[in-house]
Amino acid sequence: MELIEPKMDEWGPEKVVVIWDSKTKMKGILVVDNTARGPGKGGIRLEPDITTEEVLRLARAMTWKNALADIPFGGAKAGIKGDPKGSKDALVRAFAHGLKGLVPSEYVAGPDMNMGEAEMGAFADEIGDMKACTGKPAEMGGLPHEFGSTGFGVAEAAEVACRHAGIELKGAKVAIEGYGNVGTFTHKFLSEKGAIVVAVSDSHGTIYNEKGLDYGKLLNTKWKQGSVVKYREGKVLPVEALFTQNVDILIPGARPDVINEKNIGAVKAKVIVEAANIPMREEFEKQLHAKGVLIVPDIIANAGGVISSSAEFVGKDEDEMFSAVRKKITKNVDTVLLNARRDSMTTREAAMAIAKDRVRKAMKYRGMI
Repeated sequence: MELIEPKMDEWGPEKVVVIWDSKTKMKGILVVDNTARGPGKGGIRLEPDITTEEVLRLARAMTWKNALADIPFGGAKAGIKGDPKGSKDALVRAFAHGLKGLVPSEYVAGPDMNMGEAEMGAFADEIGDMKACTGKPAEMGGLPHEFGSTGFGVAEAAEVACRHAGIELKGAKVAIEGYGNVGTFTHKFLSEKGAIVVAVSDSHGTIYNEKGLDYGKLLNTKWKQGSVVKYREGKVLPVEALFTQNVDILIPGARPDVINEKNIGAVKAKVIVEAANIPMREEFEKQLHAKGVLIVPDIIANAGGVISSSAEFVGKDEDEMFSAVRKKITKNVDTVLLNARRDSMTTREAAMAIAKDRVRKAMKYRGMI
């Protein structure tokens, strides 16, 4: 994990904490970006190639995401450099041990890439406080992301975006990058709304079928055979081919910067719903906006997870959580898209105007500015 000196601005970051454990060889980093609206909230991702820059960018995105969701959290993010196929429990516990004293007063953890309810249970147990993180197993009083809150929110965001774009969601063709927690539930909930998911990718490649990919069969294939490309009823394409398919809705749902200078000219989708964090830089969003592509930014589209986290933090149940996700996501997406059209801005600019106003007001109340 390459360490860099973070660039400070009026928003943060407030703290960058590096943890090294000699016994497990765990390398971890926590970035607490801004706590004006509450303790920094953001997931922990486990990746062999995670960088400090990535965590810094993600922490800032969480500051805006939590403000837009209008929940009582600031922004933070954490990362552990390691093998996601190895023993996670020891790494998570070593990282949690190093963060005692900061959790949950300044940072509340949650699941992210290659981290789930089991890891959150271990994190909370190591800290010794059930409020140390969200996304815990239901048996520990949690609302695990395995319930599908993020994918549910992405599907709700896509439905609102289609109305603004003049697209009928029923029958609309969709491509989804990534088939982990977010991608699978996005597929499930969009299929229930009548959309046709024709392309799905994972780290092994893309599976494409113009008539649609059956959710149950594809999920079963992924579970039993380890990759979507093992699905029999479709054509196998390279991973990168996912982003250039002729679809109505494109949903990048895994890694950062997947839409870039190499493929942006070949993107054909009319609507992009950013289920992943920072799937492209703002300059590329502006290019697509100029071409008439309607983009729902990550800081709104994938907020179902943090809304669920907020519900768990105050003791709400599963039904109350899903109701809160639907209400907040649909309202926020609709407001941002209306504001963007009214003020001739990109959707990210409209979202950022709302988020910055909320954070700035909180900072003034707290005497931080």
